[in-house]
Amino acid sequence: MYTTRSIVVAATLALLVQTTTLQAQDWSKVDVRVVPVTDNVYVLANAGGNIGVLTGPDGVLLIDTGFEQLSEKVTAAVKTITEQPIRLVINTHWHFDHTGGNAHLSMAGALIVAHENVRTRMTQGQYLTVIDQQVPPAPPAALPAITFSDTLQLHWSGQEVQVLHVAPAHTDGDSLVFLRTANVLHVGDSCFNGMYPFIDVNAGGSLAGVVKALDQALTLANDKTRIIPGHGPLAGVAELRAYRDMLATVCDRVGKMVKDGKSRAQIVASKPTSEFDAQLGQSWLKPDTWVGLVVDGATRK
Repeated sequence: MYTTRSIVVAATLALLVQTTTLQAQDWSKVDVRVVPVTDNVYVLANAGGNIGVLTGPDGVLLIDTGFEQLSEKVTAAVKTITEQPIRLVINTHWHFDHTGGNAHLSMAGALIVAHENVRTRMTQGQYLTVIDQQVPPAPPAALPAITFSDTLQLHWSGQEVQVLHVAPAHTDGDSLVFLRTANVLHVGDSCFNGMYPFIDVNAGGSLAGVVKALDQALTLANDKTRIIPGHGPLAGVAELRAYRDMLATVCDRVGKMVKDGKSRAQIVASKPTSEFDAQLGQSWLKPDTWVGLVVDGATRK
């Protein structure tokens, strides 16, 4: 397990994205950590979004690839686990803290897989309002070579791997990745464990969609399932359910105020997250900013 320090590091990386350019950072000081999950499943922490690692005779399967600037550190971390090559990558969504290493790994021989909306958004380039950052189109080598529209079933190193697209949640290209045989579920950025989840409204995201995505995740899991969130420490089903219930509570409160005709400013000022802020509102995404995103998602045409 990794601890509060890992939450702080993840939040710090997110803060770097928010406050200044990525190129200005001293990436040499970032420690990509290997966290065991099961006998052949691991998490690489602090590389951006949490990277899932599945090892076996078919080669290494990665779930997400982290920041571009940490690509070599990610590869080096994998080599501390196994000498097998990285052959397959599944992206949970398009954000650059989850797809930044795609080109590096693709040029080294890995095949990139993602939902079709991930390729579309990476091809077009995007704008992230909350950090006021224009994201240019990704280079061709970074783009998913295989895309799917609904579900994808893989058989890898004796594992049954299910990749399921969920209705627009964190973005419109989110996927859950269930390593069914290992009973490990990567939920991507539908869960920022220990933090409020960033919602990319410009990419179709909404809090209501995140709640629905977690409902779907919970139908796949059982009490022994290990949950890999997009950010933050590993979780169990009870923790994921509690996180989902918190999000649903806020979603219902905001939705009612939107229906009653309250303005964005009025809803933010009402502090609909007040009882959760001490636990979840201490990262770079502060409560008022997050509630504003929730309102934006609820009122987006």
